Amino acid sequence: MAELWQLTIHEAHQSLVQREISSVDLTRACLDRIGQVEDRVKSFVTITEIVALQQAEAADQRIANGDSTALTGIPVQIKDLMSTKGIRTTCASRMLENYVPVYDATAVSKLLDAGAVLLGKGNMDEFGMGSSCENSAFFPTSNPWDLARVPGGSSGGAAASVASGEVAYALGSDTGGSIRQPSSLCGVVGLKPTYGLVSRYGLVAYASSLDQIGPITQDVTDCAQVLNAITGHDPKDSTSLPQQPRDYTQALTGDIKGLRLGVPAEYFVEGMQDGVRDAVQKAIGDLESLGATVVPVSLPTTKYALACYYIIAPSECSANLARYDGVKYGYSYQDTDNMLEAMEQTRQHGFGMEVKRRIMLGTYALSTGYYDAYYLKAQQVRTLIREDFARVFQEVDALVTPTSPVVAFPQGEKINDPVQMYLIDVCTLPINIAGLPAISVPCGFSQGLPVGMQLIGPHLSEEALLRVAHAYEQSTEWHKARPEL
Repeated sequence: MAELWQLTIHEAHQSLVQREISSVDLTRACLDRIGQVEDRVKSFVTITEIVALQQAEAADQRIANGDSTALTGIPVQIKDLMSTKGIRTTCASRMLENYVPVYDATAVSKLLDAGAVLLGKGNMDEFGMGSSCENSAFFPTSNPWDLARVPGGSSGGAAASVASGEVAYALGSDTGGSIRQPSSLCGVVGLKPTYGLVSRYGLVAYASSLDQIGPITQDVTDCAQVLNAITGHDPKDSTSLPQQPRDYTQALTGDIKGLRLGVPAEYFVEGMQDGVRDAVQKAIGDLESLGATVVPVSLPTTKYALACYYIIAPSECSANLARYDGVKYGYSYQDTDNMLEAMEQTRQHGFGMEVKRRIMLGTYALSTGYYDAYYLKAQQVRTLIREDFARVFQEVDALVTPTSPVVAFPQGEKINDPVQMYLIDVCTLPINIAGLPAISVPCGFSQGLPVGMQLIGPHLSEEALLRVAHAYEQSTEWHKARPEL
């Protein structure tokens, strides 16, 4: 039998309800695993051992009473920009290093209502700004497949914790690829839901029109089960869609015969590593052999998505992060009697380099005389990108692309070259701009490192995406590969 920390959510659930193991056993096994590997992986900002064991005891009682859910008693890591009541929520920033929220984010409270066991908060790029998990104010996270390489970002801690077996699953957030890209680099499954499907209440905002919470899991079945738990309308979030909860596991039929899958040429970008291209092309062939019809399609405005994103996201970030002024909460520079100097020093010392870079980009784009030339233009391009997707989805059911143009790269390689770092998200950004759902599933290896395939669908097509992802996963062995740590 597999070690307890290696169990997927659905395997652990079966063992729990059949009383072969207890949630306390499972939680202790994950805590032991954290003890073995965390000093090398560094995926956690905060580990909540006492809370976890209390929740595990409560979960065992729930299971004994026969009112458990698919997630009851199963350990999870939460990305450290979702509010957790009584538990430090830092956004991996000095600005919020000692911030302890008095409420839970809606997605977190939904998991806790389902009986989840919270093992701690995941490391990330500061305020979600980065593609490598090197922009954390505390320490970089390492990729479990090669500790000298990055796990991707900004949900790097979440993806690394799942890949290394520290938790069964994690919640991340995705503004421009921050769930899918690290999932690809760490060889796990990551889903960015349709914008508004999962409540953003309690998610510390980076770019409000792009941010979305989603699951990072070991396989597609687990992904569907977590999605079941976290979706649903939330009156506390004005962008929350009026959707009734549904059972996404019903979509996992394994049958994709007759589905039309589009392959957009624009996503096989110049500079893409040959090994990544080969693995994704092979996966597309596998989907065809499962009965899907594969057709070439074109999304011509894709080439403008990167520029469009890096005007919209920093603009929203400069507005959202204006609240960190040293007055209301967070870090506050006290060594002066001058109010303006206090605010200036607070932001200088409280924010890291990348966050300051994006605030300045956004403030410039929104400033008088430049608003029309940059921000307004970017919003017009956003409309064109959405229309591109809408047109293509009249012809096909879903799109198949690489998740990342490269495998995990060495730590330090791109950190001083922002443009090279931004290019890493070239395949994931357009999806956030259009508010669409997309999932990354492992589809092979290159240079001994995982490669991810991305499936993109029209609004609220999560069931179709999970169906294709699951059918592909079940026909291959990639999702079973685990790093040796």
